[in-house]
Amino acid sequence: MEENVIKVTIIDREDQAHEIEAPTDMSLNMMEIAKAEDLPVEGTCGGMALCASCHCYVQSDHDLPEASDDEEDMLDQAFFVEDNSRLSCQLKLTNDLDGLVIKLAPVS
Repeated sequence: MEENVIKVTIIDREDQAHEIEAPTDMSLNMMEIAKAEDLPVEGTCGGMALCASCHCYVQSDHDLPEASDDEEDMLDQAFFVEDNSRLSCQLKLTNDLDGLVIKLAPVS
């Protein structure tokens, strides 16, 4: 495995798993990786935590940074929120996230 490249898995809304190699040296987030793979993530606000169209569920046991107040506020307005809900635009790709698994949340 190359340095600065991690493997992440995104499970789409049809329960298909997409294993993706993602760079960690380009300041990308999980929403941008999902969009680059043509997965159905809207990201209407462009990754500013101003909408919940990139809502996902973290399925792996990673120690993630705490959600910001902005992210918590958006999740409060989202549908189908669970304890493992996050906005994928707020999950910045770092080497610590190697093996991360997320599942796209249903759309309302």
